[in-house]
Amino acid sequence: MTQIDFYLVPGESLENRLRFACRLTDKAYRLGNRVFIHTESAQQTRLLDDLLWTFQQNSFVPHSLYQDTGEPPAPVLLAHDAEPDAGSQVLINLAAEVPLFFSRFERVAELVDEDDGVRRSGRSRYTFYKERGYPLRTHEIRG
Repeated sequence: MTQIDFYLVPGESLENRLRFACRLTDKAYRLGNRVFIHTESAQQTRLLDDLLWTFQQNSFVPHSLYQDTGEPPAPVLLAHDAEPDAGSQVLINLAAEVPLFFSRFERVAELVDEDDGVRRSGRSRYTFYKERGYPLRTHEIRG
């Protein structure tokens, strides 16, 4: 069964959540996992794409925007409007809704900050997973 982890990120800015998403992606990649990052919009996908190249000096997270081309995909894929093929172990969700394809993954990371709207949608996603019996963990991230 898919393990669901909620990460409570300090502050109320999208940038904080995106930076944490980069750190979490880097860690998952270094542990040998394939990662799919589901974003809220095309704009958020572009922001994250740029940030993955620059968030940390001397880091390299091989990633690309998701495209179903039949070629071997990068270990980290980003998309806002696509369902990934099988093969990724970790889903990082930056969207307000639960992605319909979440159960294809071994682990799902839900990132929530202190913004009222983000927190409200995070509670809704938490309730969704809990009502369906998914194992849940919460991690409070310190600055």
